[in-house]
Amino acid sequence: MKTLRFILLLLLTCHLSTFVLSWKKDEFRNCNQTPFCKRARSRKPASCTLSASHVTISHGDVIAKLIPKPKPEPEPEPNTPLILALSVYQNGIVRIKIDEDYSVPSPKNKKRFEVPDVVVSEFSNQKLWLQHLSTETLDGDSSPSSVVYLSDGYEAVLRHDPFEVYVRETGSGDRVVSLNSHGLFDFEQLREKKEGEEWEERFHGHTDSRPHGPQSISFDVSFYGADFVYGIPEHATSLALKPTRGPGVEESEPYRLFNLDVFEYLHDSPFGIYGSIPFMISHGKSRGSSGFFWLNAAEMQIDVLGSGWDAESGISLPSKQGRVDTFWMAEAGVVDVFFFVGPNPNDVLRQYTSVTGTPAMPQLFSIAYHQCRWNYRDEEDVEQVDSKFDEYDIPYDVLWLDIEHTDGKKYFTWDRVLFPNPEEMQKKLYAKGRHMVTIVDPHLKRDDSYHVHKEASEKGYYIKDASGNDFDGWCWPGSSSYPDTLNPEIRSWWADKFSYQNYVGSTPSLYIWNDMNEPSVFNGPEVTMPRDALHLGGVEHRELHNAYGYYFHMATSEGLVKRGDGKDRPFVLSRAMFAGTQRYGAVWTGDNTADWDHLRVSIPMVLTLGLSGVSFSGADVGGFFGNPEPELLVRWYQVGAFYPFFRAHAHHDTKRREPWLFGERNTELIKDAIHVRYALLPYFYTLFREANTTGVPVIRPLWMEFPSDEATFSNDEAFMVGNSLLVQGIYTERAKHASVYLPGKESWYDLRTGSVYKGGVTHKLEVTDESIPAFQRAGTILTRRDRFRRSSTQMTNDPFTLVIALNSSQAAEGELYIDDGSSFNFLHGSYIHRRFIFANGKLTSVDLAPASSGNHYPTNTVIERIILLGHASGSKNALIEPSNQKVDIELGPLWVQRARSPAVVTVRKPNVRVADDWTVKVL
Repeated sequence: MKTLRFILLLLLTCHLSTFVLSWKKDEFRNCNQTPFCKRARSRKPASCTLSASHVTISHGDVIAKLIPKPKPEPEPEPNTPLILALSVYQNGIVRIKIDEDYSVPSPKNKKRFEVPDVVVSEFSNQKLWLQHLSTETLDGDSSPSSVVYLSDGYEAVLRHDPFEVYVRETGSGDRVVSLNSHGLFDFEQLREKKEGEEWEERFHGHTDSRPHGPQSISFDVSFYGADFVYGIPEHATSLALKPTRGPGVEESEPYRLFNLDVFEYLHDSPFGIYGSIPFMISHGKSRGSSGFFWLNAAEMQIDVLGSGWDAESGISLPSKQGRVDTFWMAEAGVVDVFFFVGPNPNDVLRQYTSVTGTPAMPQLFSIAYHQCRWNYRDEEDVEQVDSKFDEYDIPYDVLWLDIEHTDGKKYFTWDRVLFPNPEEMQKKLYAKGRHMVTIVDPHLKRDDSYHVHKEASEKGYYIKDASGNDFDGWCWPGSSSYPDTLNPEIRSWWADKFSYQNYVGSTPSLYIWNDMNEPSVFNGPEVTMPRDALHLGGVEHRELHNAYGYYFHMATSEGLVKRGDGKDRPFVLSRAMFAGTQRYGAVWTGDNTADWDHLRVSIPMVLTLGLSGVSFSGADVGGFFGNPEPELLVRWYQVGAFYPFFRAHAHHDTKRREPWLFGERNTELIKDAIHVRYALLPYFYTLFREANTTGVPVIRPLWMEFPSDEATFSNDEAFMVGNSLLVQGIYTERAKHASVYLPGKESWYDLRTGSVYKGGVTHKLEVTDESIPAFQRAGTILTRRDRFRRSSTQMTNDPFTLVIALNSSQAAEGELYIDDGSSFNFLHGSYIHRRFIFANGKLTSVDLAPASSGNHYPTNTVIERIILLGHASGSKNALIEPSNQKVDIELGPLWVQRARSPAVVTVRKPNVRVADDWTVKVL
C-alpha cells in the first residue's frame, strides 16, 4: 500500500533510481526468470524414476523408501532414498510427507524446513492408527501396490512402481485425487556444491546467494470427475481457474503464490499478490468435490493443465473419468500434502479447516460498516467525520487511522500535535458504540530513540541478512528492520507491545491493522525481503516467505487477546495471508483501483478466499487508487454491503469520498446500501458462527449451494450469502438491464420488493440506481433487525423481524445465533442458537444449543414482526403457544424504513422471546 508516495520520496532523496510510478510486469520475475520454475516446466511426463520399496507400517503410518533408478551418467549421483510417510485421518483425509532420509550420513549441514504452527493441535487426535496393509496388483503393473482403508467408501493406494499415490472409491475403483499419475514428481535434494558450479541467482541488480543450492520440488496432481478447479489465492482473476498450459491455451504464466506488495495490480492475471494459500478445490457434476493442500511456505508456481496437454506422453489414465490435471512447483521445503475426499463442497471445507482451523468468531461490531482513509488528518478531522455520519443518519462502527497518525512512522506512537488526546478521542467514539483501528506494520524504524527498535535490537529479535547482521531495508520510516515472528519468543514479545502500558494512548475500543506484512521492502528484490535472509535456527527467508505475514498476524492477534486478559475477541486486519490465517482475523484484497473491472474481480477474489478457509474478507469499497465516479461508488457500496468485511478505503491522493459528498441522491443510495447491511447483521452473524464451527464460508459460489447445476460452475458475477440470499452485482456503467441466473427448482423472492421469480431460469431484469439484484431463496427464513441506530453496538436489545420465504410446499427454515458479540463466553455455552421451522401453517422455534451447555446468553429481546412471502392473504390472526394468545395478521411494509415499500402479509407484534420455545400458528 501507499507505494507511490514512498517512490516519490526515494526519487527526491536519490536513495533509489530504479522504481517506476506504475506496475510493470518486468519489475517482477516470471517463470522463465525463476530457475526452479523453468526447470520444472521443462520436465516431460513419465520422467520420474522413483519406485516405492521397504513398505511397512510404523507408528500407525505407511512408511516407504522412494528409490531412484540409476541414471546412465559418467558420474551418477548417489541414489539416496527419500522417505514417504502416509497417514490417514478421520473424515476422509490423507496426509503424505516426503523428505530426505536424514539417517543416511551426509556432508550437508541443513535440514529442510517444515512449516510450524499451521496445522491445529487437535488434528493429531483425528489420526487413524493403521494396523495392516493390503496388497493388490493393479492392471498393467508387474508388482503389487499397497492399499489402506481411508473411510467408508474410500481407500488410499500407494503404487510402488511407478511411484504414485491416489485415493479411490471402494468398489468402483474410481479415482478421486492423485499425486504423480503423470510421473512429473521431482525432488532436488540438498547436496554439496560442485567445483565451478554457480548457485547464485541475480535479478534486477539483486543477488541471491543461495548457499544451499537448488532444492525445489514439483509434482502433478489430478482431480477426477472434476469440471473445474478453484482456490489457490491470491490472484485477481476468475473464480474457476483457467488453464495455463495445453493445446489452444494462450501463452500464460503459472499461477504464482509469492506474497508481494504489488502496486496497482492487474485485474485479470495469474500473477501472485499479497497472500498465498496453496489449497485447491475441484468440482464436477459427476463426482462432486475433492481438495488438495500443500503445506509449504516457499514460492510456489501452479499450472492448470488444459485438456490434451499430455497427448504425446504415452501415459494411459482411466478414460471413463474426466479429470483436471495440475502441476505444482515450489522453490524449497518438503512434501507435506493433504488429500480431501469430499464428496460435497461443504465436506471439503470441513476437512480442510479441520487441518488448518476454522475461522475465528469475530466481534459483532467488526462485521458492520468501517470508514477508512489514508489518512484522517487529526482529531478534529475524526470528530467532523464522525458527526457527519450522525447528521446524515448513516450508521458506522469503526473509524480507521493510517500511518500518518504516528510519530514519524514509529508504530505504537501518536503524533501528539495532530492527535494530542488519543484516549479521549477513542472514548468519544465508544460512547456511541463505535470503535477505532490503528495501523501497526512489521517494519520498525531504525532509530535509537524509538523504544521498540531499541529493545528489539538489544534482544537480537530482528531477521538477519545473509551475513548474520540485522536486516536493514527501506519502508515507510526509511531504514527499517523486521521482527522474526517465526520465533515464538519474539511473537510473545511482540504481543506484549499491545498492552495499555506499552501502547500508550490505546484503549479497550482500539483494534489493529497489519499492512505491508508480505513483508514489503521497497529496496528489496521484487519489493520484498531477500530470500537468503535468516530466521530462527538458520531458516532462510525463501523457505517461509509466504508465511511471514501469517506469523506477524498471529502475534498481533494474540497481543490483543493478552491485552484483554483473554476476555475480549481480537480484531486484526491483515494484508498478507497463508493457510491458517482464518484463525486470527480478517483480510482484504489490497490496493485495488476505482474502476469497474476491479469491482467485478472483487467477487471471485473474495469467493476464492472463502473457499480457502478465509471467510472474513472484502475489497476496498470504491477502490483504493483513483477517484470513482458517483455511479461506480454507489454500485460498489451496493455490492460491498454483502462482503463479509465491509470497509470503504482510499489513497490520500484521491478526493475525499465520505458517503455524503456526492449529492443528495447518491447519499441516499449509499445510506440505503449500508442500512441493508445493518438490517442483515443478525443473519451475517449467524453465518459467521456457521463458518466458525464448520469452515463453510459466509459468502459462497452458487455451485456450493447447487452442486449439480452446471450453469453455476463458472458463474462468478453472482454469489450466495449463506444458503438464503443470492446477490448479483452490476459491473458496467449506465446499465439498464441485468441477466441473472436463479438456480434450483424453487422460486426466488426479490429482496427489495418481494416479487417472485422462477428458479432454473436466466431472467433479464430491468435495473435502476436504487439497488442491485438480490433475492431470497424460497424455503428459507431470514432474520433482520429493522431499527437503525448509530452503530451495531446500539442495536443489541432491538427486536427482530423474521422474513419467511415459502417454497412450493409452503415450508421454510432458518437459524439465528446470538451471543454478547464481544467476549469468549460463547465457548462456555453463553449463547442462543435457534432454528425456525415453518410447516403446515405453523412457525416453531427450536433450541439448537446443547442441553449440557446450561449457560445460555441472557436476553429479553423479542420478535416483533413475522413476514410471510408466498403466503395467500386472507388469514386474520395467529395463535401463539404456549401463551395461548392471538395476534393480528395484516398487510405491512416489507421494509419499515423505506418509502414506497410494498405491502406483504405480516404477523404483527407476536413479541415472542427469541430465547424461548414457542409456536405461531397461522389461523
